[in-house]
Amino acid sequence: MYKILILIIAALVSSSAVADQNSAAEAELRETVIAFNKAYADNDVALYFSYFAEDADMYWSGARQTTAGYRDDWIVTVKAGGAVEKNGVSDLVIRMLPGNKAAIASFFIDYRFRGPDGEVTEEQAFETEVWQKMDDAWKVVGLHNNVIPLE
Repeated sequence: MYKILILIIAALVSSSAVADQNSAAEAELRETVIAFNKAYADNDVALYFSYFAEDADMYWSGARQTTAGYRDDWIVTVKAGGAVEKNGVSDLVIRMLPGNKAAIASFFIDYRFRGPDGEVTEEQAFETEVWQKMDDAWKVVGLHNNVIPLE
């Protein structure tokens, strides 16, 4: 009976340690997702793109995007006077995958952008991002943004 009790306690302690690792990894990624979206809202191009893997797979505006193409387009837009004026994130959900080296983040976005011509665009969207831990840093390896029609 004593051996069974020891095994049960060991299993509980082990599962508690795994849960602590999961919650620590989730908290770290949650902070990263918030910082990533803040860099975008602040128009900090260098910081924002530091969160992307070079070979990230992205889709929005009806087309697949590459990291290099997106970064080049965004630099041109910002230099021409375009700017994000609002990038509000809500209902952030993080799903850690086994091993805590990959996760899925999904959330709603309230977005306002002022184009170089001064035209303002407001949108709501739902975004899903796949994050992977690479060289001790979380990187976006996949992103899908779906605009929600405003009513």
